[in-house]
Amino acid sequence: MSRVGLFVELKAKAGKGDDVAAFLASAREAALQEPQTLIWFAFRFDETTFGIFDAFEDDTGRTAHLNGPIAAALMAHADELLAEPPAIRPVNLLADTLA
Repeated sequence: MSRVGLFVELKAKAGKGDDVAAFLASAREAALQEPQTLIWFAFRFDETTFGIFDAFEDDTGRTAHLNGPIAAALMAHADELLAEPPAIRPVNLLADTLA
């Protein structure tokens, strides 16, 4: 069972929403290469607001993800794409439907 997760909210700079969307879509392949990342979702609320939700079995997986290629690439492009730093919220999961 997934025990911990991350909810990340991203605010794109004006005119950069489609660039953030493209970045998130391209990050899927990197997420698939992370064996401790059990699920990974990227989504869009509106033109400038995006989110990422991912889940892990334990803090080791969550920490590995936070130190992995997706987070590194996001921070490398943050000044160009984001209006403010990502809001990263660790969560403890209560239940899931994963097999």
